[in-house]
Amino acid sequence: MSLIGQIWLKLFVVIVLAFVGGVVVHTDAMRDTLQTQLQLKNADNATALAQVLSQQKGDEALMELALSAQFDTGFYRRIRFVGADGVQRFLREGRPQPLAAPRWFAQWLPIAAAPGVAQVSDGWRALGHVEVESQGSFAHDELWHAVQRGATAMLMLGLLAAAAGALMVGRIRRPLERAVEQAHSLERGEYVTVEEPPTPELRRLVSAMNSMVLRLEQVFEGQATQVETLRRQANCDALTGLSNRAHFMGQLDAALHREDGSAEGGLVLLRILDLAELNRSIGHDSADRMIAAIAQALQAYTTRADGCFVGRLNGSDFAICLPVGGVAEETARALCAALQAVLPAFGKQAAVAAGAVETVRATALAALMAQADLALARAEAKGAFAVETAGEPGTTLARLGEGGWRRRLHEALAAGRASLVEYPVRSRSGQLVHLECPLRVQLEPGGEPEPAARWLPLAGRAHLTAALDERALSLALGAITLDGQPRAVNLAIASLGDSGFAARVRAQLLQAPRAARLVWLEVPEAAAADQFELVRELARQLRPTGARVGLEHAGERIGRIERLFELGLDYVKLDASITRDIARDAARAGFVNGVVAMLHSLSVQVIAEGVAQAQDADALWQCGVDAQTGPFVSAQRG
Repeated sequence: MSLIGQIWLKLFVVIVLAFVGGVVVHTDAMRDTLQTQLQLKNADNATALAQVLSQQKGDEALMELALSAQFDTGFYRRIRFVGADGVQRFLREGRPQPLAAPRWFAQWLPIAAAPGVAQVSDGWRALGHVEVESQGSFAHDELWHAVQRGATAMLMLGLLAAAAGALMVGRIRRPLERAVEQAHSLERGEYVTVEEPPTPELRRLVSAMNSMVLRLEQVFEGQATQVETLRRQANCDALTGLSNRAHFMGQLDAALHREDGSAEGGLVLLRILDLAELNRSIGHDSADRMIAAIAQALQAYTTRADGCFVGRLNGSDFAICLPVGGVAEETARALCAALQAVLPAFGKQAAVAAGAVETVRATALAALMAQADLALARAEAKGAFAVETAGEPGTTLARLGEGGWRRRLHEALAAGRASLVEYPVRSRSGQLVHLECPLRVQLEPGGEPEPAARWLPLAGRAHLTAALDERALSLALGAITLDGQPRAVNLAIASLGDSGFAARVRAQLLQAPRAARLVWLEVPEAAAADQFELVRELARQLRPTGARVGLEHAGERIGRIERLFELGLDYVKLDASITRDIARDAARAGFVNGVVAMLHSLSVQVIAEGVAQAQDADALWQCGVDAQTGPFVSAQRG
């Protein structure tokens, strides 16, 4: 039995015992009082009747007449006169009067008062004695009414005591419930402190819980700091802070093959010309400052466009990946022009050359880098601040037109030309965790369903991402209802900005409560980093439905998300750029180990994305991930 239940039971027992004890004591005291009063009444009546009889001078007829008159008043059960010689001269007995009190009450609480006895005499001559016994039914009736009044009063007091007890129990229950909720919050990975109650014992408990929460929060923050340090060591160039070659190539490969990535983009390679000679002529310190200045100029581009990332491939080479197509050459020329105004300050020989190439989704990484390297080699041959381009400029968007894309998206939605593709996510034992289900849209009637990389940028401009995400959720709920398999649906960052989106998704899930418990909803890591409150509100609204909420493409900023523990996440998917070639990179494996440990401390499940090789899968299992997805996992049979 719970503590509150025990308190209520004890309070109930105390009130019942007090009620019963009070009624019993009150009843017994009243019975004794009434019995004593009846006995005194008998004695007084006997004395008064003896005086009347004494005045009759021994005339038996008159004495009998007086006795009969007294008996006929109806207040007596028996009147008896015994002469001086011991012979009974008069006896009158009446039947008991009817009771207003229950018969069982009179039997359970008998009132037995001794008869009143008085001597009758004529002067000094004794005539005998008279015995008087009053009716007891009046006493029983009075006792019954007194018990009723007493029981009612005790019941009212008991109810008042119960109400006061309820208030006291409530004052105890509320801090305990807050402490329990605080413990549940810790179980969910949320660090919540509560107000300390006035009760000393509970105040000590809550104070201890708050101290533990603050200490755990400090531990988590320490873990997050350590994870960020490991990330920098594994993924960043020590001098510039940009992504190192391995990490940049992983990011680029993931971007080229991601369902919801950009369909078209650009890649710019930048090379410092004759860096070795510069080191000799201007010195290592000046050369390092020049490299930092170039890195700063490149880093500025990442703040202008989401999805843009930069890396240092080696001592003299830098790369920038652009999220949109048709601007690679323009960006390369703008970079060279900007650096041409800055670099001469470090030395006359300081110069760069750039090669640009347009990218298309699903292009092989090796082929793309070969084109970019060729363009860079041609630019380097031309000399300082030269730019060369490989590939055809111009994007599909430019050829089709933004209006055409928007119209086709509207038509596809209206006609229901949308479907889900399914990729398995499996645990270490091979058990299916869920099916990852990105949405594909058939832009042309009878055409091939297109991945999100093709239409998502235009859907964002047309404010259609929320409608597309809701369609994806509807398709997932329908499929779950048919086969009972859990499914994950991606939600776009732009959808979170729709003020009614979370409420509509919640309504969809509540309409299918069984299927909702098998739905996994995920938003990009960038949403949690840049729109923290929106993601937290989404998780708060959807938690009662039973659906799980998580982050996808995570790892780059996971250690820098403040108050990550407040999001209430169920799972996190590590980006393919983090998991790629992890078997051959001990620093990256250490980073993943740290991320997994940090997330597990928040009771968050960790899933690795984009696993393409068996050795990477083994390394990720050793790092402690809970599940994996990617080409290697899809090729395995469950």
